[in-house]
Amino acid sequence: MASQSTFDIPLDSLPPSYRTTSRAETGTPEPQDIQEPAGHEFSQLPPVDGGKDAWLFLAACFVVEALVWGFPYSFGVFQDYYSTHPPFSASSNLAVIGTCAMGIMYLDAPLIMAFFRRFPRFARWSPIVGLLVMCFALAMSSFSTTVTHLIVTQGILYGVGGSIAYSPCILYLDEWFVKKKGLAYGIMWSGTGLAGVVLPPLLEHFLSKYGYQTTLRIWAVAVFVLTAPLAWFLKPRVSVGAPTPYAPSLSFVLTRPFLFYQLFNIIEALGFFLPGIYLPSYARSVLQAQGFLTSLTLLLLNVASVFGCVAMGWFIDRLDVTTCIMLSTAGTVLGTFFLWGFGTNLAVLYVFCVVYGFFAGSFTSAWPGIMREVAKLGQGSGETGNEHGSKPVDPTMVFAFLALGRGVGNVVSGPLSEVLVKGLPWQGRALAG
Repeated sequence: MASQSTFDIPLDSLPPSYRTTSRAETGTPEPQDIQEPAGHEFSQLPPVDGGKDAWLFLAACFVVEALVWGFPYSFGVFQDYYSTHPPFSASSNLAVIGTCAMGIMYLDAPLIMAFFRRFPRFARWSPIVGLLVMCFALAMSSFSTTVTHLIVTQGILYGVGGSIAYSPCILYLDEWFVKKKGLAYGIMWSGTGLAGVVLPPLLEHFLSKYGYQTTLRIWAVAVFVLTAPLAWFLKPRVSVGAPTPYAPSLSFVLTRPFLFYQLFNIIEALGFFLPGIYLPSYARSVLQAQGFLTSLTLLLLNVASVFGCVAMGWFIDRLDVTTCIMLSTAGTVLGTFFLWGFGTNLAVLYVFCVVYGFFAGSFTSAWPGIMREVAKLGQGSGETGNEHGSKPVDPTMVFAFLALGRGVGNVVSGPLSEVLVKGLPWQGRALAG
C-alpha cells in the first residue's frame, strides 16, 4: 500500500481520540491535551472510502446487521408458532416479546453509545460481549415454559445483547467512510432487508420440523459461529495510542432543527411497521390468498428495501437531506394511497409491497444526512455553545437519539394499530375501504 503524506489524511476520518485540529465538519468534541502520533504512524493508516480494510469492515457490519436485527424482524414466525402450539397457545401478550427485543435495541441506543464514548476502551470488546449475551438469551429462551420467560430472554436480554454487539458498527463507521458515508450506511442497513428474505422461511422450516426449543438452540449456535469471526474486522481505523475518553454533549437534543427532524422520524416510525404486521393477514382474509402467496408480500417488501436502502444512501451523499426525506415520504404515501388503498387483487398488492419496501424501507438511510446537518450546529462552538445553543456535536449521538425516536414509534405503533383495526370502524365508509 502506498504511503500517504500526513496532510493527505482526511481529518473527518479520525476518531475523537486522535484529532487536535478543527473537527467542525463532523461536530465531534475536541479532546484536550492529546499527543498526536508521528507522521510516519499516520502514513500507515488504511485509506478511507475504499481499500480492503474499509470494505471488509463494511462487509462485517452488513452481516452483523442482518443477524442481529434480522431475528427480531422475523419474530412474526415465532409469534405464529407460539400462538398455535403448547405451552404458549393459550397465552396472551405474545407480541410483547418481539416488541421488547426490537424496542430495547432502539431505545437503549443513547445509553450504549454514550457509555462507549465515555469508556472507549470497552468498545473494542463489545462485539464479543454482546454476542455472548445474545447467544445466552437464545439458549435460555429454549427452556422457557411461560410467556414471561420468553419476554425476559428472547425479548429483553436479547435486545440488550444485540445493542452491545451492534454498537461498533456505528461507532467506527465514521472513521472508515467520509465522502461515501451515506452509501456505507445504506449498504449496512440493507442487511436487515436481506435477512427479512432469508430468515423467515428458514426459521419456519426449523420450527415446523424440530419445534421451538431445538430451533432456538440451533440459531444460538449459528449466530455465534457466523458472528464471532467478524469481531476481528469490527475495529477502529486508527488503533495507535490510547483513546481519550470524553462525555459527549447532548445539547443538540433540544435544538429546533433536531426536534424538527425527530418529530418526523417518530411519525414515520408510527406507520412504518404496520404493513409488515398486517400484509400477510390482509392478503389471506381480504384477497383470499393461501400459503406462499401470503408470505410473498413480506418477501417482496424486504427485497425492495435492500435496494431502497442502498439507493437512498447513494442519494444522501449528493442531495440535501430534506430532498431525500421528501422522496421517501412521497413515494410511501402515494404508493399506500393508490396501490394498497385501491388494490382489489394480489397483483396490485404485490406492486404496493415493492413500492413501499423501496421508499419506506429507505427512510433510515437518510439519517446520515440528518447527522451531518445537526453536527453543523456545533461548528465553531466552544464550551459555551453557539447561536443555536449547541456545543460541539458527536454524530454518533445524533444517530443514537434518532434510533430512540424510531423505538418510540415502534413501541407505540403496536397498540395503536390494534385500536385502528379493532372492528374496522371505517369499513364501508371510507374510500376503497
